[in-house]
Amino acid sequence: MTTKKDIVAIGRAAIDLNAVEINRPMEETETFRKYVGGSPVNISIGASKLGLNVGLIANVSDDQHGRYITSYLDKLGVDTSQIHIDENGHKTGLTFTEIKSPSESNILMYREEASDLYLEPEHVSETYIKESEYLLISGTALAQSPSREAVLKALAIAKANAVKVVFEIDYRPYTWKTFEETSIYYELVAQQADIVIGTRDEYDMIQSYQDKTDQEIGETLFENHPELVVIKHGVQGSKAYTKTGEYFEGKAFKAKVIKTFGAGDSYAAAFLYALVKGKSIDEALKYGAASAAIVVSSHSSSEAMPTSETLENYISEHES
Repeated sequence: MTTKKDIVAIGRAAIDLNAVEINRPMEETETFRKYVGGSPVNISIGASKLGLNVGLIANVSDDQHGRYITSYLDKLGVDTSQIHIDENGHKTGLTFTEIKSPSESNILMYREEASDLYLEPEHVSETYIKESEYLLISGTALAQSPSREAVLKALAIAKANAVKVVFEIDYRPYTWKTFEETSIYYELVAQQADIVIGTRDEYDMIQSYQDKTDQEIGETLFENHPELVVIKHGVQGSKAYTKTGEYFEGKAFKAKVIKTFGAGDSYAAAFLYALVKGKSIDEALKYGAASAAIVVSSHSSSEAMPTSETLENYISEHES
C-alpha cells in the first residue's frame, strides 16, 4: 500500500456470460463463455494491461465466482488487496449477453442481492485512496446502500487528499429503482468529480441535463468542480469540453463489430491511460476510440483489452 497507484477503481465486480452462438436470439442460445465483468473491473483490467499501476475496491461473493474474479485480476496485475470477501451470503451478479447481430447486442442482468452492492464504508481504506492519482467511481455503485455510502466515503477521502476523481456514469437500468433516484445521485457525484465520462444517453439520466446540448451540459458542470467533460456518441465519435473553454472532437475508428458492449469500458481505460502518461486530450480521445474499436471487434470485453503495443499499432495502422 506504499506504492502510489495510478488509478484506484471502486464498484461492480461481476461475471459476464457471453453467447458463443452469435447472430442468434438468447432464447435459442445454448452455450455461453464466462468472463470477468463489471465496468470498474473492466476499466481496471484495461488500464493494467496498458501498463498502469491499478487497484480495485470491491465486494465479491465467498464462492467460486468470487475466487475466479480475484484470481483473474491477480494474473493481470490488478491489486486485489482491497477486495472484500462477502460474509453474508450475497452472490456475484451475472450478466448474460445476447449477440443477435453486429448492431444489436442485448444484456440480461441478474442483480438481486448482488455482492458488489454490499460493499460497506468500513471496507474503504483512506490510506489506499490517498496513495493514488485517480479515483474512478462507477455509477452503478451508487444505486443502493451500503455501496452508495462506501462510494461517497471514497469520494470524500479523494477530495480531501487532492486525488482526482473520475466519474464513469455506467448506467444499468436493472440496478436502479426510479429515474429520480438515479438523477439525484448521478448529479451529486458528477458535480464533485474532476472528470465526467458517459454516453449522451447516460447524461440524459440526470434530469437537469436532458434538454441541454452537449456544450450546455459541460457549461453546467463547470459551474461546479469538474474540469473535463467527455460525452460519447458511439460511431459518431466523442466530444470533450474543458473548464477553460477548450473543445475537442474525437472520431470513431472503423471496426469489424461483433458486439456493441464493452466499448465504454475500453474507451475509459485507454482515455485515462493517455492522461496519466501526459498525452493531450486530443490524443486521449484517439486512444479511447481505438481501444473501443478493438474490443467491439472481439467476443469478450475484459480479455480483449489491448496492451499499449497493440493499441499503438492499431492507431498507426488505421491512421495510415
